[in-house]
Amino acid sequence: MVEFATLGDKKYSLQTIKLVTGDIAAGPDIHNIPVEQLLLCEAIDDPYLLPFLLEKFYMMEIKDAEQFRLCLIRIQVDSDMRLNEDIQKHQHRRYVSRTIEKLMYRDIFLEIERDEDVGIEA
Repeated sequence: MVEFATLGDKKYSLQTIKLVTGDIAAGPDIHNIPVEQLLLCEAIDDPYLLPFLLEKFYMMEIKDAEQFRLCLIRIQVDSDMRLNEDIQKHQHRRYVSRTIEKLMYRDIFLEIERDEDVGIEA
């Protein structure tokens, strides 16, 4: 059963809120969650909104940039670990978080390099 929290006219999955905030005990009171994290929850819950949210992410002033990047990394790690549960859902989530990270930080923190990319010869 998926539980939701509501703020204004928007519904957020509590499971996504817990993942984004890193707070496993997060509840339906989401008034103290930073706007950028709530926007990220929207994009994670509905990846098809990402094209419409890119400008907001690009123009947004992040209060704590390192904390926000940790939110993006948590999503990537969770998606990689749960990939076998629902491949399409977790590929979308990972794509959303990596796209936002690339847009905002110009690189990907958890970049996996293939052997030929780093010049290792067999």
